[in-house]
Amino acid sequence: MVRKFGIVALAALMSSSVLYAESADWPYPQDVPVSEPVSVGLAGEVPADITRYLMARSVRSVQIAPMGGKVAYISNATGIPQVWVMNDDGTGETQLTFGNGVTFYRWHPEGTHILYGADNNGDEQEAYYLLAANGRSEKQVLEHSNAYRQFGAFSSDGTQIVYASTERNGRDFDIYVTDLESGDTRMVYEGTFGYYPVSWQPNGDNVIVSQTVGEDANNVFLLNVKSGEMKPLFKPEVASAYTDFTWYWRGTRFYFATNQDREYQALASYDMETGEMSFISEPDMDVENVRMCGGGRYLAWTTNEGGYDRLHLWDFKENRAASVPYLPDGVISISWVNMHRSWMTITVTGPSSPGDVYLWKVSEGEMRHLKAPVMAGLDRNTMVKPEAVTFKARDGVTVQGLLYLPKGVEKPPVVVDVHGGPTAQARPRWQPAAQYLVGKGIAVLDINVRGSTGFGKTYMRLDNQEKRLDSVRDLVDAVAWMREDGRVDADNAAVMGGSYGGYMVNAVMGLYPDVFKAGASFVGVSNWVRALETASPGLKASDLIEYGDIRDPKWQKFYAENSPINTAHKIKAPMFFEHGVNDPRDPVTETDDMVKTIRDNGYEVEYLRFPDEGHGIRKMSNRITHFRRLARFLETHLKAEN
Repeated sequence: MVRKFGIVALAALMSSSVLYAESADWPYPQDVPVSEPVSVGLAGEVPADITRYLMARSVRSVQIAPMGGKVAYISNATGIPQVWVMNDDGTGETQLTFGNGVTFYRWHPEGTHILYGADNNGDEQEAYYLLAANGRSEKQVLEHSNAYRQFGAFSSDGTQIVYASTERNGRDFDIYVTDLESGDTRMVYEGTFGYYPVSWQPNGDNVIVSQTVGEDANNVFLLNVKSGEMKPLFKPEVASAYTDFTWYWRGTRFYFATNQDREYQALASYDMETGEMSFISEPDMDVENVRMCGGGRYLAWTTNEGGYDRLHLWDFKENRAASVPYLPDGVISISWVNMHRSWMTITVTGPSSPGDVYLWKVSEGEMRHLKAPVMAGLDRNTMVKPEAVTFKARDGVTVQGLLYLPKGVEKPPVVVDVHGGPTAQARPRWQPAAQYLVGKGIAVLDINVRGSTGFGKTYMRLDNQEKRLDSVRDLVDAVAWMREDGRVDADNAAVMGGSYGGYMVNAVMGLYPDVFKAGASFVGVSNWVRALETASPGLKASDLIEYGDIRDPKWQKFYAENSPINTAHKIKAPMFFEHGVNDPRDPVTETDDMVKTIRDNGYEVEYLRFPDEGHGIRKMSNRITHFRRLARFLETHLKAEN
């Protein structure tokens, strides 16, 4: 759990009564947004209204039912994320959930039910529900509480679930098992900070457990949920990452990705009988999406090649790599059926598509385009594919980014977009704001500053602790590189980002006030001492390594001296801020203080303070309000010609 932010969003902390008290206490009522009427303009207009880019949509979290027959997914077609199902031939789409917004879901092992989580306006304090796959019956498994929960897995017979929760003391994640029939819940392991169940051994009592070690690493244990015995599997001296665990159906071994003793995530297996780990594929790029089909014949994974995914398939029966059908360029997610039939769903999102869903019947050699995105009248052929670029920072570190250039525009203004995390990666997914901006004649550099994933373990850790401000300096060096490169007008540049990216905007605009003509910060940190002390439990578990233990006077002093609020008085360029009142990751006071400081100095600030959002924006009406105002702000201050 990290401070990540995408075009859609995440979190919250307070009850509704506290939420509205907070909103009423804010002295600037004009900052509380009012939804604008939705007018998308006429189809075929060039450039299109930004609302069309936001309404272009697909589905996410696509999972084929364990026995086949149905495919489930999350869609925001109603304006709020909900679970839908369709037949595995693409027909019969049906909405299953209708409440406040779904945070996650999983198929029951028998494929007859779906377990899902839902919170209140993004507060991340989820209740769990078990819903029949036909939508006709439902029961609450776990009610809403003040606890944060992290779902783990079903037992293979579907009678129990395992999850982590902070209900014992509000800070530490302990591990619980709930019987779905009786509702009985018992704690099976008492944790400290972040212990999360990941995957339940088929036909066994063992659960793989991940212990957070910073934002980019974890230790791995095997927990026997009957005895409570916790056995360490991977606890290296040099912190490493272990992800994407997938079991062989007999439960005798599992497969996963890890960067143990290497820079990049490799494909590995672990034998339960011998306790030995072995590597299967060790490319000079990250392995991701490790998935085994239910029958155990095929193992699939992807490699992250400069942000684009490539799908791989190994056939154990033939003991060779199997051929993979053509897929469009983009970022891939996959799911298998759990039975012996070898069927897979593949979702691809890319620069010209919010997401295409395919059904690949591997054993039959048949590939079907199951679901196309709704493009809201936009022409996919007019979208811009970014170019991967690299440049040297002043200290010699090579920094990467994706550069979106408007077609037919000479030396356009540019927006530098900073992702959240910091352990995340700018990748060539569907980016509504970027595609809109390039259509308006504004270039976008989606930058991977040091600390980003996808470029090796060393690069991920170049911003840890005392090196925090080195990544901020990368934004300044990016502008210098663009000025030398000459394809954009680097003297006409703005910077924007959300969550950790919002912190980056807050920091760079105060530390280097003459570099950018405007800044846009969403749910960003301004006071690291307060942010680290009040972080949600999941963040506290990862912050210790990434930022240092804020209980230590050394780090208290460091962050007291190196927080953006200390340089906010130096910001003179126009600023745009957004924050949800319900944010537990970076409380709304982080942005409130920035806004007050800049306004008290007499400089321009536009602020959207949403009373019904958390760490980002979920509701479509609020997204439209936010991005319309953001687009207007950027176009005004960059004076785009198109």
